[in-house]
Amino acid sequence: MPWEPKSLSFRYTRYLFRRNVAAARHEEYLNCLQHYLETTAEGPQYRRDAERMRHFLQKLACCDRSLPQRQLAANAVSLYFQMLKEEGPCLGDGVANGDALPPGTGIVRRAEGDAPTPDAPAASYPRQAEPKALRRSSHYSEPGYTLTSDSPEWDRLIDTLASEVKVRHYSRNTLKTYAHWSRQFQRFLKNKPPAELCTDDVKEYLTHLAVKCHVAASTQNQAFNSLLFLFRHGLKREFGDLRDVPRAKRSLYIPMVLSRPEIDAILAHLYHPFDLVVRLLFGCGLRLFECLQLRVGDFNFDAGVLNVHGKGKKDRTVPLPTSIDGELKSQIKAVGRLHEQDLEGGYAGVFLDDAVEKKYPKAPREFINQWFFPQKSLTVLEESGERRRYHLHECELQDALYHAVRRARIPKRVTAHTFRHSFATHLLQANYDIRTIQTLLGHASLKTTMIYTHCVPVRTIREPKSPLDLDGPEGEAP
Repeated sequence: MPWEPKSLSFRYTRYLFRRNVAAARHEEYLNCLQHYLETTAEGPQYRRDAERMRHFLQKLACCDRSLPQRQLAANAVSLYFQMLKEEGPCLGDGVANGDALPPGTGIVRRAEGDAPTPDAPAASYPRQAEPKALRRSSHYSEPGYTLTSDSPEWDRLIDTLASEVKVRHYSRNTLKTYAHWSRQFQRFLKNKPPAELCTDDVKEYLTHLAVKCHVAASTQNQAFNSLLFLFRHGLKREFGDLRDVPRAKRSLYIPMVLSRPEIDAILAHLYHPFDLVVRLLFGCGLRLFECLQLRVGDFNFDAGVLNVHGKGKKDRTVPLPTSIDGELKSQIKAVGRLHEQDLEGGYAGVFLDDAVEKKYPKAPREFINQWFFPQKSLTVLEESGERRRYHLHECELQDALYHAVRRARIPKRVTAHTFRHSFATHLLQANYDIRTIQTLLGHASLKTTMIYTHCVPVRTIREPKSPLDLDGPEGEAP
């Protein structure tokens, strides 16, 4: 195959075996990958892999390729990038210096000592040797959680911290954050025994973050909350006098809000399924993971409501946007077809929360538990070899949104959470009661929802007037 070194073809075939792809389909996958590399080499040179994938799928659609063919091609290329992510470019594996790298891979060579270029992914850089004090055990370990250090006492403390986080059913990102700041605290104290920690150590570290590192107030408070949890639940002792610990004062944060024409402009530059994700984020006021973790059974079209499994295990219902009712039903049909293909392939099902699968062994394969936004490829569990399906990864949406905002020329900092802010603000502008908006957003405190009043221009009469002087029925202003 002249389009790539033979070693790359061999590595990709070997990776297909690892991902349990049937050997009879390896040639199809290789042909799809060859077509992708040739297409992206001839077309525009995009800065990110998601842009190359979008260009490739658009070209397939223009060539009247069927939907199953486009899905196969997308899966083949996704596996290719997953291989590069897990194994790296492996320049010594048959691709010697000076050999031509395949076009469209996003791999950029750089001479030793050169600064990394924006086009090159992290996998293409020479891997730096990690310090002996803290070495990563595997490529899939959580930062600071499953790492080992030179201090067994700190390793046991981090394990206790992780157990305390999990027993409270906090999110995975919370575990990563608490473990990250605990490890940073360990490095700052140079492996000081945990039994000797005191409040002065925390005060010194937070001062270091503010004075030497110039971190933001939110970052400093995040570190404080992490260390507070470490003391109370990891070390099982009180934090001490909190008055002596410096706390950064938070500034008044006014959320960024998009107008309806700006949202429509962004949607015009998004392709499926990311356009539907954004419509749900804005139309229902969902958080990012609340949307990505929706399942088929969460949609009640008869009642016109969506069951949302919110932050902190707090469920709520929100009205479904009737304007996208057809798109939502079409997506469920597409998920049904994919589910049937997965069942024929003998997959183990989707990932479920907690121990639901132990109580209901058939639940992972039931249609109502399937992800509404499923990941394209299956995930193989190393310990059991089972093939499971995960929901759409947040990085894919963020990457697509990043480029859509810039193509739409929106001069604002837009994230997935911006659409939730816009949801609340647009309802306030439509004169909806703020307590109704609080319920729809799932806020425990009305004070949290009140922040959106700063985004809406004041349209009320500021000059006080007696109700007796108001004209109209029931004291209404004229």
